[in-house]
Amino acid sequence: MYLRPTTVRKNGRVYGYWKLVESYRTERGPRQRTVAYLGQMDEAGRLGIEQAADPEPASRQRQLFGEPDPEPRYVEIDRTRVRVENCRQFGGPWLALELVRELGLDEFLKRALPPGREQVPWSLTALILMISRFCEPSSELYIAEHFYRHSALSDLLGVSPARVDDNRLYRGLDELLPHKQALEVFLKERFGELFAIEYDLLLYDVTSTYFEGQALANPLAKRGYSRDHRSDCKQVCIGLVVTRCGLPLGYEVFAGNRHDSTTLEEIVETMEARYGTAQRIWVLDRGMVSEENIEFMKKGARQYIVGTPKSQLKRFERQLLDQEWHAIREGLEVKLCDCPDGGTETYILCRSRDRRQKEQAMHARFEKRIEEGLTKIAASGARQKQDVGTISRRVGRLLGKNSRAAGLFDVEVRTAENGAAQIAWKKVEKWRVWAELSDGAYALRSNVRDWTDEDLWRAYIQLTEAEAAFRIHKSDLSLRPVWHHKEERVLAHILVCFLAYVLWKFLGQLCRRAGLGDEPRRVLKELSELRAVDVVLFTRDGNDIHTRCVTQPSDHQKILLHRLGLELPRHLRMTQM
Repeated sequence: MYLRPTTVRKNGRVYGYWKLVESYRTERGPRQRTVAYLGQMDEAGRLGIEQAADPEPASRQRQLFGEPDPEPRYVEIDRTRVRVENCRQFGGPWLALELVRELGLDEFLKRALPPGREQVPWSLTALILMISRFCEPSSELYIAEHFYRHSALSDLLGVSPARVDDNRLYRGLDELLPHKQALEVFLKERFGELFAIEYDLLLYDVTSTYFEGQALANPLAKRGYSRDHRSDCKQVCIGLVVTRCGLPLGYEVFAGNRHDSTTLEEIVETMEARYGTAQRIWVLDRGMVSEENIEFMKKGARQYIVGTPKSQLKRFERQLLDQEWHAIREGLEVKLCDCPDGGTETYILCRSRDRRQKEQAMHARFEKRIEEGLTKIAASGARQKQDVGTISRRVGRLLGKNSRAAGLFDVEVRTAENGAAQIAWKKVEKWRVWAELSDGAYALRSNVRDWTDEDLWRAYIQLTEAEAAFRIHKSDLSLRPVWHHKEERVLAHILVCFLAYVLWKFLGQLCRRAGLGDEPRRVLKELSELRAVDVVLFTRDGNDIHTRCVTQPSDHQKILLHRLGLELPRHLRMTQM
């Protein structure tokens, strides 16, 4: 679900309101429908007036900007000389700080990083790093020289821009890193208090992020399988554990050449040592599947749901032909199957119509490419005499680039009477029959015996939450590429991205609770348009008055603020530190 702004014109006036829209699939493609209308301009204005008139507003927001405004004092001003200056970003940093304080992260950092002889407490430096990553991901140098100076963060935190430089931010990374484990434990408990989160289902997946540069000072930087398609760069792997709703529990950083399956035992034991060995179900991608991992999970009496390689479907050819399927929704069917080897595991066969259409289109595309390529190779061999080795290598490269349909072709390269290489091929219809049967199908395996096929499938599909977490880390929070070279700085950079993601998911939970859908990106973008400005007023007696104000929110912004229970300050205090 997502938010859509809408305006209507009535009696010569324009009214703005928000709609909560849901996207769903039909046979004719994706469609959208309105779930709820969230408010109109006049209602938002009336609510704002009622809150302003209430001496004790019910908002959960704490007072952040000092004492209430004093009694009004009236002066005569020259309206022709009124000017606005020093326009800075306000909405994003202010919203991020609200999230930090609601989570209690600011108090935790004060306890974990007590002030010493430094001019700016390390707890505030950590907040600058975290909020900057949440609002405008960039390097420490850019934060110090651009973002911090052009945002209202200095007023919100009370730290002058003159005291924030890249060296202080780098030192802040070093001070924050040792508290990674304590932060993860604190956030897990805090989320449980705020949202009654259940931790019975843990989703684990692995991604990678690459380095710009040689990263010679980082022993974890290795070349390996790159999810970013940057095999030319060194990388590190990151294993992330999230709940069924995508809230992060913790993460670990591994060497860039580690295979996914080799990280499972380490991450499971780490989570159990940190949060206990309560009965939980681990949901794992098929990249984690190995017999050693399965034995490890069984040995510790751990429950799991894992994907399986495509090759496993061969064991269930008879079940695929059967018609006894359970339809979960339109275009998706599942069925439970016993383990072919007679073990205690349960297999879940799944068949998706959309996935089948996609795979069939891929096979057709690759089949066409191979056929055209083989025709071209045969024509070149007829024009110019070539040896068998050359032709065989060309055929091998062609099949390797189009491996999805390579099994369909039986290619033979032989030597003709004149010594030249000849090529002949035929299509393997048995492969095509199996492809038509297995397209769109996949198998899961689990040792959970008391769940239905639908429960097991829905639990496994929650892995999309971990995949979404990686997308947000990489796109919205700019986890990649990594420009740091020292191992500790790289680990601290990943920690700051993790904390910014915590704020992201916290905002998502607040949006969901407020009936604003489950996509916080639109809310952040809308509120980020708010600005802090300095208004200069010239009075009749020759003096000028400088006041720092927040711009008036639009009708759509008022509705969002009301739904989230937030109230904008009218004035900001000047930087003090």
